Amino acid sequence: MHGYSADKQAYLTRLRRIEGQIRGLQRMVEEDSYCIDVLTQVSAATRALQAVALGLLEDHIGHCVADAISNGGPEASQKVKEASAAIARLVKS
Repeated sequence: MHGYSADKQAYLTRLRRIEGQIRGLQRMVEEDSYCIDVLTQVSAATRALQAVALGLLEDHIGHCVADAISNGGPEASQKVKEASAAIARLVKS
């Protein structure tokens, strides 16, 4: 079971909403909307995706990493490294 399983439906709802935002961005570009208005919507979609990513990361640390640490062994170290790499990718984006 994945860390986000308990919140799966909420994540799917949020991702569908973001998908709608992206379709709206496509329409804005097709309709030659004002640059700043498009950029504002790009920023909103980016923040929404970042919020999903942070939620998934929190779920991963709270479930997958915590379980691996409580079980000990090499898997614990691997899960911590995975989480650190995921954090690094998020910080870079």
